[in-house]
Amino acid sequence: MELAVEVLMITTGGSRIAILSEESASLLGVHSSDRIRLVYGKQELIAIANIAPYFPKNRIGLYTETVQALGVKEAETVNVTLAPLPESLYNVRAKLHGERLREQDMVTIVKDVVERHLSTVEIAGFLTALSIHGLSTSENEALSRAMVATGKTLNFGAGPILDKHSVGGIPGDKTSMLVVPIVAAAGYTIPKTSSRAITSPAGTADRVETLCPVNLSINEIQATVAKTGGCLVWGGSLELAPADDLFIQVEYPLGIDPMLLPSILSKKKAIGATHVAIDIPTGMGAKIKTRTEAYTLASDFVDLGKRLGLNIQCALTFGDQPLGCGIGPALEAREALATLMGDGPPDLRDKAISLAGMLFEMVGCEDGQAKAEEMLSSGKAEEKLREIIAAQGGNPKVQPEDLPVGPEHVEVRSERAGKVIWLSTEDIVRVAREAGAPKEKGAGLVLHSKLGETVHKGSVLFEIYAERSSKLASALELASQLSPVVLTTKPAEKMVLDRVPEKLTHEKAFSLDR
Repeated sequence: MELAVEVLMITTGGSRIAILSEESASLLGVHSSDRIRLVYGKQELIAIANIAPYFPKNRIGLYTETVQALGVKEAETVNVTLAPLPESLYNVRAKLHGERLREQDMVTIVKDVVERHLSTVEIAGFLTALSIHGLSTSENEALSRAMVATGKTLNFGAGPILDKHSVGGIPGDKTSMLVVPIVAAAGYTIPKTSSRAITSPAGTADRVETLCPVNLSINEIQATVAKTGGCLVWGGSLELAPADDLFIQVEYPLGIDPMLLPSILSKKKAIGATHVAIDIPTGMGAKIKTRTEAYTLASDFVDLGKRLGLNIQCALTFGDQPLGCGIGPALEAREALATLMGDGPPDLRDKAISLAGMLFEMVGCEDGQAKAEEMLSSGKAEEKLREIIAAQGGNPKVQPEDLPVGPEHVEVRSERAGKVIWLSTEDIVRVAREAGAPKEKGAGLVLHSKLGETVHKGSVLFEIYAERSSKLASALELASQLSPVVLTTKPAEKMVLDRVPEKLTHEKAFSLDR
């Protein structure tokens, strides 16, 4: 059937959608959510059909993604036919019934996801099945390889190519901004691609973007790494394991994360890494709550890494409180830069040295910690970060105070004296995001008191920064309701940490960041 195109200025976030009238759908034998094949000249694609009762019968409405993929213009005609169900849908149904999928089954699913042949509902069904039934080691390997094969890959030479990644879960973790220049300063190659925040107050790309551009092309990344040995860039536009980004779009609203291992390691494989340090924050404030859970996850990372040809080591790190004091893109970048310059909080410095030292020892250094300490203390790591900033188009002479933070600011003070026995990372994240982070780069929190520290009545517990007064007021109101910093004067005084039903009506935060 030949239909005239009506361009609908609507985006879907990636899905290819076409709208048909009821009459056209009936003549084609198409039901809502069926696939239709669109042919325009030599271009052809599969779209998901939506049916609108009052849509003109001789026209087809195409969403923005479909128009761009097909290269068609308003009023031009396309040939429309009913397309068969994708083979991968039968594999999705098999996984929903708890069956184990073969390598080719995973390849078929991932390929159809990337080519937009599966609807959001069907992808959600697949992810839900993974969450319920889990993934075997062979399925994890097959899924990882399929995700690499359906995207682009980078080649930085024979190697070793080093990388570091955190599974996330605690706010303020700006470690990558120190590890990358420490490692590159020692003469190793470390091309770091990072995500933007999904549920946290800042992702690595959000932090680094306050210093220099992060949205680089593959050619620009290769030039930066050739010149400096490292980079700190956003990986979202590079099409490295692109299926992962499509899966994450569906995982987030469902509040599930069944693809942690293939999601992380497929991108490490795609960027050409040979040695990877995985940071697993562990504790009540982190995504991974217990050491038993952390050891199991670490073992899975190492095993899957071997299957993919990656040398993996995992570090179980302290996850009971935020790392450092600054939380929010600009505040964290300030703190990272200050630490490289010889200042900064000791916990951030210690963690960065430990992870960089681990990478050094993975490639044969006898005392990796000492080497990392030397790179940091000598100023070589700071010099290297400034080289990377310049290569990525930023100002290499930038100082911490040059990074603008929100002009709206308030101090939250303690109403009594005591010792900090609890920091709710979940509540701290909520307050920082309420203040505007990460979209508003100058928004966030600065903690003045950490676990075990003594606080006097009237002392500042934390500061809130915002770019707008309305955001500041909203964040302050939320902070007063949540009380993210808990004090006590004696151990037995604060045994109840929360109430059920809660004093506030809010959903528990779901952490999903790469």
